Amino acid sequence: MEPYKPLSRSISGHKAVITGAASGMGRATAHLFASEGAAVAVTDLDQSKCDAVAKEINEAGYSGRAFPLALDVSDEAAIKVGIANIAKELGGIDIVVNNAGFAKHSLIEDESYPGIWDASVAAMLTAHQRIIRAAMPHLRESECPRIVNIASTEGLGATPGNSPYVAAKHGVIGLTRGLAVDLGRDGITVNAICPGPIRTGITEAIPDEHKEIYAKRRVPLRRYGIPEEVANMTLSLVLPAASYLTGVAIPVDGGLTIKNA
Repeated sequence: MEPYKPLSRSISGHKAVITGAASGMGRATAHLFASEGAAVAVTDLDQSKCDAVAKEINEAGYSGRAFPLALDVSDEAAIKVGIANIAKELGGIDIVVNNAGFAKHSLIEDESYPGIWDASVAAMLTAHQRIIRAAMPHLRESECPRIVNIASTEGLGATPGNSPYVAAKHGVIGLTRGLAVDLGRDGITVNAICPGPIRTGITEAIPDEHKEIYAKRRVPLRRYGIPEEVANMTLSLVLPAASYLTGVAIPVDGGLTIKNA
């Protein structure tokens, strides 16, 4: 019988890039990673918001630290410069978390549809592969390279009036699976998380009573999730011990996707 082989469950000293980290799930993930000893690049559109989250983290007494950087993920040139600056500041990149996103509803015949489509695909699909491409030289040098793409339960199904977002998130799952196959030979794992109804900026405008009705009707756990619950699944996927898990899309949805009625 082979002896038991303990696998590390620590990301202390690892270097992570998190997009959309100024709020919601990205912010929670940045806090959690830093609390576990990682150095984290907090990126988002607004430098002042990145600065505020980094200040929270750096003043929290964590063993890790945060580096704030404004980054427009729809700008290819900005991605190349930003990832290079992050790698220089942190001393490399071990983890990429593609979290940035937004949701705008539109029907196919609406005047707004083409613009919403282009923006959705640019920010929530094209940006993912660009960030990964820019980070690849650093990931190849890492002893524990991890990529996590934040998709959605909308990548596993669909709701009305939301097809640009649905298409982008289905694409994220496809990209995750394709890259898992391509990068497996290099020991780089690529996984996706599919959050369901989570209390973030995207769902902030929904009245609480409507959230409660929806959750009781559709979610077996009968509530909306919180960003920290998604962040903890993200942490699980980037652990050194998660070395044989790749190409999966994991719902964090309170059971939404398994309920038939």
